Amino acid sequence: MVACVKSKTSLLPSPDERQRALTQIRNLKMARSAHAYVRGNTAKFYEWLDSRVPGSLPEGPPLWICGDCHTGNLGPVANTSGQVEIQIRDLDQSVIGNPAHDLIRLGLSFASAARSSDLPGVATAKMLEQIIEGYESAFDDNSKSEEDSATRPESVRLVLRRAVRRSWRHLAKECIGDASPDIPLGKQFWPISEKEQTALKILFASKAMQRLATLLRSRESDAPVDLLDAAYWVKGCSSLGRLRYAVLLGVGESNPKNADFCLMDVKEAVAAAAPHYQNVSMPQDNADRVVEGARHLAPFLGDRMQAERFLNKSVVVRELLPQDLKIELATLTHDEALKTARFLAKIVGCAHARQMDQAGHKSWQADLLKNRSKSLDAPSWLWRSTVDLLVSHEGAYLEHCRKYALDSL
Repeated sequence: MVACVKSKTSLLPSPDERQRALTQIRNLKMARSAHAYVRGNTAKFYEWLDSRVPGSLPEGPPLWICGDCHTGNLGPVANTSGQVEIQIRDLDQSVIGNPAHDLIRLGLSFASAARSSDLPGVATAKMLEQIIEGYESAFDDNSKSEEDSATRPESVRLVLRRAVRRSWRHLAKECIGDASPDIPLGKQFWPISEKEQTALKILFASKAMQRLATLLRSRESDAPVDLLDAAYWVKGCSSLGRLRYAVLLGVGESNPKNADFCLMDVKEAVAAAAPHYQNVSMPQDNADRVVEGARHLAPFLGDRMQAERFLNKSVVVRELLPQDLKIELATLTHDEALKTARFLAKIVGCAHARQMDQAGHKSWQADLLKNRSKSLDAPSWLWRSTVDLLVSHEGAYLEHCRKYALDSL
């Protein structure tokens, strides 16, 4: 049964009060640093893209792109067999669009991270060179896979090493405090309404959810699945305000408390703000679009996701695995910044390249080679875009802090 709200949690926002509280939390999160603001304010990036003069950016081939390709959306991802690779890990904004948009978003993310790490301006220019070189290398005929261990920067090695060693207990401690079959209400988890409780029970009683909960090779496909607990999940930044739930399942034992635990993430899918090509075929349902984008860009993750309807909204459901982690770039040294930029750009390049044939590779490579200057081994459009966006975002960040964070200091 879903746990009832205890008296000590009576100060937590009720379902009717969530939106106001979530907006305040989101605003304060985005005020922590310029890098956090860039990660959280995707709308400003899309507004900038919409304002571009036609022809100012290369028109890449129509393929599935991340749409919100910042550094926090890349990291270790596990598949159902336990393999772990660095892939794109958030596909909320995935659309069939211009692959140049992912490169620009990645460039902006690294540029803002460099500013937050007090790296000199020349580091940004060098990172953009590494981004384009790493990205282009994914289209070479002799290119190795994403997981070329010889080229992994230390930050990536550390997070991969940590990922492969993690177990359910690590995930449980990180997300819900401990390995007991309860989700503690508090700062991260808020109470849900009776209507939400009932809808979650119905959702996870379905055959599709039973299949999703038993996908891991260690679980029997016909194992019983029981909903042990559920709560509203205060998670993310740009997605705060949408429906989001943590659901704890017990899989495989008649006594749920002795079962194999499974933590499910139920996340509302809304219309993509990322610009997409016209006259292309994409799923009309937003959850179907997210899942389809994931299957093209991050197959380890896409195979673990399910599009569903919940309370008349589109939601994406996936099991959280201990190996799924972010690559955090809190503080960067110059050398580590360059190596990480090159490596993660190749990850994005491989996600794009697997959707093209050899002719498409060569054509897109030729476009990327254009507009290089003698002083910068990166396309001028990528440099101009990154500088323009960095300037506009830093000004908007300061204004955001004035509006929402001044009283909190």
